[in-house]
Amino acid sequence: MTTPPIVVAYDGSGAGERAVTLAQSFAQSSGAALVVAHVLEWSPYSFLTKEEIEERHKRRKEEMTRAEDVLVSPVVAKLQAAGLTVSSDIRFGHVAETLVDIAKARNASQIVIGRIGSSGLGARLFGSVTGTLAQIATVPVTIVP
Repeated sequence: MTTPPIVVAYDGSGAGERAVTLAQSFAQSSGAALVVAHVLEWSPYSFLTKEEIEERHKRRKEEMTRAEDVLVSPVVAKLQAAGLTVSSDIRFGHVAETLVDIAKARNASQIVIGRIGSSGLGARLFGSVTGTLAQIATVPVTIVP
C-alpha cells in the first residue's frame, strides 16, 4: 500500500520555503510523495469583450508558464535531488479552495502551508488564506510560521 501524498503550498516566500522544508521532512520520514502546489489568484470579470477575454487568456498562460519556470520547477528539482517523488500542480483560483481541490484530486493525506501576513484587524475581518484553509480542508492542515 502506498502512502498518500502530501500537498505543500509554495509561493516563493520565506514562509513557503519553510513549508517546503517541513513537508520534505514529513515525506522523508513517511515515504510519501510531495505535490508542490502553486495557486495564482485570478479575479473574474463578467463584462468583457471577446478581445479582452482573449487577452486575459493569453496573460493567464504566460503567468502559469512563468510560475512553473521561476517558482515551482526549481523547488521540484531540489526535492527530487533529495531523493523524493515530487510532482507539481499550478492552478488559478481562490487559494484555499484550490488547495483543497488539489488535495482531493491527489487523495492527499495533508496540506502544508506557510503563514504569511499579519494577524491584525484585516485578517480578523476578512479572513486569511491559512485560516480559511484550516476551516474548509478535508484533510489535516499544517501551518508553518
